[in-house]
Amino acid sequence: QVALVESGGGLVQAGGSLRLSCAASGGTFSSYAMGWYRQAPGKQRELVATVSGDGQTNYADSVKGRFTVSRDRARNTLYLSMNSLKPEDTARYSCTTRWKGRDFWGQGTQVSVSS
Repeated sequence: QVALVESGGGLVQAGGSLRLSCAASGGTFSSYAMGWYRQAPGKQRELVATVSGDGQTNYADSVKGRFTVSRDRARNTLYLSMNSLKPEDTARYSCTTRWKGRDFWGQGTQVSVSS
């Protein structure tokens, strides 16, 4: 059974950094796209960053230059390095993958940025 488990969230001051991890299990995901989304209270879920099976990355304009998405294929783990965090980055961050035609989501990890 496929499972995605995020970790690494927390409370940080504006300008600080965090690194999120998403450990995938139940399959081999190295050739599949994976991504990070976030949802703030009262707002719609939005794409943060994705990485394709061949390593191409895509970022939301709001995080370009501050966030970096990467993956460790051997460990089936997706990462999101977040620098220069802003209060508007406060949200629940979830990872996702489309694996063999099905979408899978993790439970998410909370990131809170204080001003």
